[in-house]
Amino acid sequence: MPLLRFEKISLAYGDQPLLDQAEFQIRKGERVCLLGRNGAGKSTMMKLVSGAVIADDGSMWRKPGLKVGVLSQDLPDQDEKKVYDVVASGLEAVGELISRYHSLSMNIRTDEDMKKLEKVQQQLEAADGWRLSQKVDTVIQKLGLPAEKQMKELSGGWRRRVELARALVGEPDLLLLDEPTNHLDIIAIDWLEKQLKDFGGALLFITHDRSFLQSLATRIIELDRGQLTSWDCDYNTYLERKAHALEVEAEQNALFDKKLAQEEVWIRQGIKARRTRNEGRVRDLKKLREERSQRREVQGNANFGLEQGDSSGKLVLEVKNASQAFDQNTVIKDFNLRVMRGDKIGLIGANGAGKSTLLSILLGNLEPQVGTVKMGTKLEIAYFDQLRNQLDLEKTVIDNVAEGRESIMINGASRHVISYLGDFLFPANRCRVPVKALSGGERNRLLLARLFSKPANLLVLDEPTNDLDVETLELLESLLMDFQGTILLVSHDRTFLDNVVSSTLVFEPGGHISEYVGGFDDWLRQGGAINKLVAESGSAKKQGKPSESEAAPVKDSAPAKKKLSYKLQRELDGLPAEIEALEAELNDLETKTGQADFYQGDQEAVQRVLSRLAELNELIEEKMERWEELDNM
Repeated sequence: MPLLRFEKISLAYGDQPLLDQAEFQIRKGERVCLLGRNGAGKSTMMKLVSGAVIADDGSMWRKPGLKVGVLSQDLPDQDEKKVYDVVASGLEAVGELISRYHSLSMNIRTDEDMKKLEKVQQQLEAADGWRLSQKVDTVIQKLGLPAEKQMKELSGGWRRRVELARALVGEPDLLLLDEPTNHLDIIAIDWLEKQLKDFGGALLFITHDRSFLQSLATRIIELDRGQLTSWDCDYNTYLERKAHALEVEAEQNALFDKKLAQEEVWIRQGIKARRTRNEGRVRDLKKLREERSQRREVQGNANFGLEQGDSSGKLVLEVKNASQAFDQNTVIKDFNLRVMRGDKIGLIGANGAGKSTLLSILLGNLEPQVGTVKMGTKLEIAYFDQLRNQLDLEKTVIDNVAEGRESIMINGASRHVISYLGDFLFPANRCRVPVKALSGGERNRLLLARLFSKPANLLVLDEPTNDLDVETLELLESLLMDFQGTILLVSHDRTFLDNVVSSTLVFEPGGHISEYVGGFDDWLRQGGAINKLVAESGSAKKQGKPSESEAAPVKDSAPAKKKLSYKLQRELDGLPAEIEALEAELNDLETKTGQADFYQGDQEAVQRVLSRLAELNELIEEKMERWEELDNM
């Protein structure tokens, strides 16, 4: 017997139907993922299920006494409410009584306080409150929550845990989760997966985290052009079946369009088409026209490309013995790294472990307390900020990208800015709205449009996958895999990391950062474990100045460097310019060899160029090794 059933449900905002005669049901124990493009109506459907929105047409049947719990997409407020009170609020009126009793019992000082406590105690007994109070204690203990802390003291991941506890305490038959992995790090996502697998009721959830989806979903419901389609399988099987279904749909549409075109030719033949004996065929043509007008096309995918910059130097970044601490907390200790042109490096770690701090150090925005950072030559850096601070919320979409221009240059070709924004799924009328009116997914696409409109050979991406739908995620993956430059990527999306990066930097306890070959799954195969990552603290992350007491002992541990002789110092100072000159010559020759008619020319000249290429590569390598040798003296 189903818990809930849609019967020909329709709902529209404006002239665009979000649900069109939709049918849906969910049974006890199912874990159903709702998939669909951004703006397709997924969150609206969740509100229909919860009862927050009423359908325009159709009916929704609920099992009598059905309890529905909701874990919203937004985090709970960072206010002065205690964790215990927020969790108890999941029991509504009785929860308020439980919170009052808990607060009074912790603060008895006078006879008046005792009288208040007795009064609340009587009300609880009348409402079966003791049994419900035990539920609150059990859920808080099971999820390991700090009951007496205020919400303003908690980080994002812990506030998400509190919100889940609030949803679970009422023991819902059906739990609704809208993007539950938002604001969570890899540790918390792994924890959430395990909690939800142990949940005894039914789950209906929305997510763009493909690893989370594959691990959790027992069935997939797809919302596409107002229609709900059920796929009784896991996510990987769904991808195969969906691809086949789209091929079949395209073939059927092609046959339909061919028949319609033939009938349109026939109707234009003149008087013969309007004779009485052909009235049935005319009526059929009208039906074909009506059916074609009602067909809703598949929404296009984002179609963006990168403005490739000139090649950087062979060495992009070099970090030696870097250490950094904040408020007595060492986040980076004795870190060494060489980033070469073409490297694609992922950063894995808990929230607050120091990933964004390391990016600031690598980009030269923050000088490490100990150690050195050297930037390579000819770097053109594009930085994707997870907080989207690079967007001006008051300006329009077009002004944030074009900066007053009508056209922009993309890979040597001029593009009208509205046409360019269309590649990022912004229709012309959407280009004139202020950024503050955009959804989270739209703001992410806009930041990508701004980022990719400028030439770059070093991409620094801090959580670029937030709020992107699966199709856009996959396109971004493909783009980054084909990118010829260097990438530094922070992400908690395990599948995205596996598909893009060639190596990973993992943040471990004590500020240690270890490098592993491959992506997230490769790290696990090499002995990595999620529970060995630096766990996010229950306290909210504090921003402060580096701790001097933490920095001093680290500085003492840095190896002392000998002073170079005058001759060697001159040689060291001159090496960067020599390497840059050699790399410039190398780039010119690589451009020449890449021309279509290069190998059709004089063979002796061709051989000289190829020999010089090999010689330049060896020279650059020798100079780089010498630079490192002198710098380490």
